[in-house]
Amino acid sequence: MRDETPEEPRPLRSGYTTGSCATATSLAAARLLLTGETLDAAQIALPKQRSATLRLEFCRLTADGAEAGTLKDAGDDPDVTHGALVFARVALSDEPGVRFHAGEGVGTITKPGLVLAVGEPAINPVPRQMMQGNLATLAAECGYAGGFDVTINIEGGAELALKTMNPRLGILGGLSILGTTGIVRPFSCSAYIASIQQGIDVARANSFRHLAACTGNASEDAMRRRYGFDDTALIEMGDFVGAALKHLRKVPVERFSVCGGFGKISKLAAGHMDLHSRHSSIDLPQLAEWAAEIGASADLQQRMREANTSQQALALCRAEGIALGDAVCARALAFARRIVPLEVTLEVFAIDRQGNLVGEALEVR
Repeated sequence: MRDETPEEPRPLRSGYTTGSCATATSLAAARLLLTGETLDAAQIALPKQRSATLRLEFCRLTADGAEAGTLKDAGDDPDVTHGALVFARVALSDEPGVRFHAGEGVGTITKPGLVLAVGEPAINPVPRQMMQGNLATLAAECGYAGGFDVTINIEGGAELALKTMNPRLGILGGLSILGTTGIVRPFSCSAYIASIQQGIDVARANSFRHLAACTGNASEDAMRRRYGFDDTALIEMGDFVGAALKHLRKVPVERFSVCGGFGKISKLAAGHMDLHSRHSSIDLPQLAEWAAEIGASADLQQRMREANTSQQALALCRAEGIALGDAVCARALAFARRIVPLEVTLEVFAIDRQGNLVGEALEVR
């Protein structure tokens, strides 16, 4: 029998942002208009004095300008836009500067609170700067004094956007053109954390005074049942509770609820800011100690330490009338209180696997 040798782990491959794709395609289309040159790849300047070359799927003249497209390559990142066709349509204008338009599959801002004004295409500031800078360089090379009308499109973007936070943020009709460096880092947390911060910003700007940060769909449903929340007031934080709590230092709200599975809330109670299993673990002996403080017998504590899951430990306590869920939520609230400004009234809720509330801790003001 042949010995099996494990494969050597390979480094994760980086990719390019939608901002880089929009820049490369708009630059290629503009170059075709100004020089007649049809490119099969476009080299662009990125922030921080870096550059990149993106392969083009097409570059051609149209009835009123030119268009170019590229397939979004997110590298090894599980990006919803990976493989999508991003294309730009460019027309020349007598008016200097660059004017941006949302084409097929690119969203439009409909709620205040984001960095872009209501009515603007969802093309973020850094991608705009990238396009403006690259087009200005091209114009200078060609001695062109006019401007550009740039329409960015993402094939299937309207459908893909439904899998993102865009609808909840009030970005309707498609995806956003994103990126701060032009490069996608595999499994980077930065984009998710940015969406948490944007969710809080949008909710505040739309006069929501009570928000709830939730770890997933079941906890969101629990908060809807409890308070009848509008989607805008629900912040999908996933495992990044620390990001949500820290953002309240900059933009406090009147009342803030945190809701998640009992196991994840127990991690917050233990002082963990990232609830993912890669970064924090459920501590059954710790749960047993907390249960002891509210009356758990030595026998119950031992059975809790031997439990397979936190939910099993919770069930053992509930069967004996030990309110472990409330105790864990109270500890989680006490830890969160150290992070969040006093002007914010805090609440913490825990749910079981069926989405039922199994613990809560509320500040009374």
